Amino acid sequence: MGTIDTTYNLKEVLRAVLFVAGEGIEKNYLAEKLQVSEKDIDKALVEIEKELSGECGIHLIRYKNKVQFSSNPNYANYVSDVLSPVREKSLTRAALETLAIIAYKQPVTKLEIEDIRRVNCDYATQALLDQNMIEIVGRKDAVGRPLMFGTTDAFLKRFNIESVDALPDYEQLMQRIKVLHDDEEPTNDSLFKNVEDFHFEDESLNEQQEG
Repeated sequence: MGTIDTTYNLKEVLRAVLFVAGEGIEKNYLAEKLQVSEKDIDKALVEIEKELSGECGIHLIRYKNKVQFSSNPNYANYVSDVLSPVREKSLTRAALETLAIIAYKQPVTKLEIEDIRRVNCDYATQALLDQNMIEIVGRKDAVGRPLMFGTTDAFLKRFNIESVDALPDYEQLMQRIKVLHDDEEPTNDSLFKNVEDFHFEDESLNEQQEG
């Protein structure tokens, strides 16, 4: 392998690698394989981000310690019209609200989610598991040792969030959801401002669960 002796060369090498890879690659892995420092990787990525931003059709996204090329979400409809891909299954409002709770409260049990939403969440959590938005991260040290849920890398990637530490406030998250699901009804409510005021009619507890 030739020596990468300038930021410009490294930038173009990274551009080629990320283009061919398709999937996200960890920065420390890139540094190891290209025999450069992570600081050099970060510097080159910043330059790439400057070029691939705004109206550019390709954007560089970051999630956890990974980087990846992605199409500009503003052009998603055009891409769909031309390529006719199988659309990613849309999440229902119930699933989105459940996902938001898990994202901000993780690790969290299903009972804790239901305490906030005041409705049964069996269907919503299963749908999120099926789409790899959440995963089982352990069991709570409590009676019955209930399962605890957390978000996945797929969640970070889908909503273009670098890490759970970089989660926006709820309104900003809903704006990102709206971009991906423009057929969803927008909402100005926040799950974490006054949860006692919320009542969702799409799911309901049966009499036994209410008791």
